[in-house]
Amino acid sequence: MATEVQVRKIGNSLGVLLPKEFVKKSHLKPKEKILIEIVKKADLSKFFGMIKRKMSDREFKEMVKSGWD
Repeated sequence: MATEVQVRKIGNSLGVLLPKEFVKKSHLKPKEKILIEIVKKADLSKFFGMIKRKMSDREFKEMVKSGWD
């Protein structure tokens, strides 16, 4: 099971808070040991605008939309 959390500064350390719904679904208890795998979320914002298209936004939208038929 996975959930997205934000790393926060807590004193001189870094930590995360687990959402209540995630804790309930995972049946976590205080002092229970868990294994955490770190997967950084990709920041795709720097790639927007890098691809040059030879068609208008409307034409591109129609092309993509036609592929779903």
